[in-house]
Amino acid sequence: MHHAGKYSLAAIPLLILFAVPVLAQSVPTGGPPPMESRINTDRIRQQEMSNREWQLRNFGYEHNAPNDRRQLEALMQQTEEDFNRILTLNNEFARLLAASKPIEYTFISEATAEIKKRATRIQSTLGLHQLPSDELVTEKSDELNDAQMKDTLVRMCKQIRNFVTNPVIATPNTVDAQQLTNARRDLESLIQLSGHLKKEAGKRHQTTALNVSQP
Repeated sequence: MHHAGKYSLAAIPLLILFAVPVLAQSVPTGGPPPMESRINTDRIRQQEMSNREWQLRNFGYEHNAPNDRRQLEALMQQTEEDFNRILTLNNEFARLLAASKPIEYTFISEATAEIKKRATRIQSTLGLHQLPSDELVTEKSDELNDAQMKDTLVRMCKQIRNFVTNPVIATPNTVDAQQLTNARRDLESLIQLSGHLKKEAGKRHQTTALNVSQP
């Protein structure tokens, strides 16, 4: 019970932080939002798209940015979708940790696989691979028990928070060499952690399924 309380406290701030942008973009089920709300939402989305275009043209694409406007817009939309989906899955992990529920190996394996796929695509699209001059990120790939898996999930959520709130990501016209280095490091750490969790949760799921099937 002591550990459960620890994970709840660690997860709740993440849930609050990431629930805001997701909920802000939702449409009430009772009908279309008020005109003022729609205008604000459109303005926010236009700003986000402008920010992503700046990133595509400045994070490794200075000389390789697509000349075709439709291709650039498609990349921007894909990147925005990847960001939003990672945040949505992060919310799910935060709720899972806050509720102190038993480990759901299948969900963790599938969700972390998707996070790794989308984070890797963001890394490639925005040109955020680690540089030879960077201090390389090397996450351990040891076998994880349930408590360690929860610890690693909390670490992964923190890496997501660090990456999306980094000034050069949250406010793309920000130019800061150290923050850009931090963004590359946090993204690489996220990719490695999600891959490790996918592997470990997959193994635990297979073991559990095998034990259940045995007479």
